[in-house]
Amino acid sequence: MNEPVTIVYDGECPFCSAYVKMLRLKRAVGNVEIVDARSSHPAVATLERQGFDLDEGMAVVIGDRVHHGAEAVHWLSTMSTPSATLNGLMARLLRHQRMARIAYPFLRSGRNAALALMGRKRIARRKN
Repeated sequence: MNEPVTIVYDGECPFCSAYVKMLRLKRAVGNVEIVDARSSHPAVATLERQGFDLDEGMAVVIGDRVHHGAEAVHWLSTMSTPSATLNGLMARLLRHQRMARIAYPFLRSGRNAALALMGRKRIARRKN
């Protein structure tokens, strides 16, 4: 893949952070930039202008194409190398597009619950 890949995720979410850290993207992906959705990075502003809600899911940007939410974790799972960890098991499950669509709302709910328990605000509320 010749186009750069940008992964935009919630850096305050322990699950999102662990998932992004465990990713071992295949060499075919090439250059990968990892961006905290709570930062002032231009990719965050661009996604927001395009109408993507980063509280509803992480985003993977490849050129002009944006994968968001379940589609993003599915794409990341198909492009990562296997891992023996629990996160690796999740990656193997999320490689199946149907499973990613079914599981993603539960993963997002877990994220929201973890943020609430940790006293952290969601991204949209923090910016307002």
